[in-house]
Amino acid sequence: MSNILQEIFKSHFNDILKLNPRHSIIENVSKMIDCGDPSKGGTMYGCEKCGALRFVPFRCHSRFCPTCGNKYSQDRTLNMSFKLLDTQHRHCVFTIDSQLRNFFLKDRSLLNCLFEAVNMVVTNMFHKENKTELFTPGFICVLHTFGRDLKWNPHIHCLLSEGGVGRITGWRPKKHFNYTYLRNSFRTVLLKLMLQRLGPSFKPIISRCYREHTEGFYVYAKPNKCDPKTVTKYIGRYLGRPVIATSRIDAFDRENDTVTFHYNRHEDEKYIEETIPAMDFIKRLIRHIPEKHFKQIRYYGIYARHLQKDSHVFKFAVPASKRSFFKSFIQWRKNLFFSFGIDPLKCPNCGNQMTVLELLLNKEHYTLFELYNMQKEKLLNFYSLSPN
Repeated sequence: MSNILQEIFKSHFNDILKLNPRHSIIENVSKMIDCGDPSKGGTMYGCEKCGALRFVPFRCHSRFCPTCGNKYSQDRTLNMSFKLLDTQHRHCVFTIDSQLRNFFLKDRSLLNCLFEAVNMVVTNMFHKENKTELFTPGFICVLHTFGRDLKWNPHIHCLLSEGGVGRITGWRPKKHFNYTYLRNSFRTVLLKLMLQRLGPSFKPIISRCYREHTEGFYVYAKPNKCDPKTVTKYIGRYLGRPVIATSRIDAFDRENDTVTFHYNRHEDEKYIEETIPAMDFIKRLIRHIPEKHFKQIRYYGIYARHLQKDSHVFKFAVPASKRSFFKSFIQWRKNLFFSFGIDPLKCPNCGNQMTVLELLLNKEHYTLFELYNMQKEKLLNFYSLSPN
């Protein structure tokens, strides 16, 4: 059964193609539209006891898909939580001048400048504490290109440890963050990086930014309840969420070709409901689809390096022996069971465990034994053709 987002995009797919979109847009939209379509393939399960059958269609695994994007968010949230130290973290948000946004929309490679600027500013803030020790924190940066109203608004969410590792000292806590330095430094570094990329024509924009933002670009870095016990909730809420959840799409009026969605306005949390033409809604969404292989989540500081001297700091992180246990809770079967109390592989008639009978791939049916032999033959051919 299609969800409301699939219905909106299916009915306007030809119109989307007329926009001459980027390849990544066509790829992700096509995947999302076909997600869960039985004709695109799936797995047939059967009960050996009573003969009952159940067909489970394949999913698209696109981050743009509301279903698969949510699963991706869960995976990323869990993997990030494995890396985090058992210490207080601070959730920071680095924003830019609204008139700069269009530069990042026209040239998406400039989005790398946002990551570079945050990395340089945060690292320098800690290094300034002691130029001998050069304390290094651990921080994770996530790019969001959307606001709550779905408009183009690139900004960086940063989860930053309140402390760092020194060259001599094992760990030193840091509770005081200089907001004035963060705002001014982020503005200066980002504009300098953009000037290097865009050339002298960008200088008038720099002058205007300094004139209109005398206190720097807005950076939120106030203390919050981002302690080790609640940090995973912060990651899921701020760092891993998709552009829009289907629960926020209230209606698709086919007759008038409009979409109604809602959000809570960031400034005052006021409930806002918008009704806009379907194509305008689509345009707002597809501009947030990243280029293929573009990393929207990046690790810095001690979270990015793998040095022996850091091992004593990471001893409080989630041990590798327990990670498979936690990962099992976001697997397809257990996820459905813990969320809705439904075991998809339990026979609805007799309660027996269902097993895989065959797979539908490219409209062809294969048993697991046939797939195994096909893969084995490919490997044998590969090694027989290998010069060594």
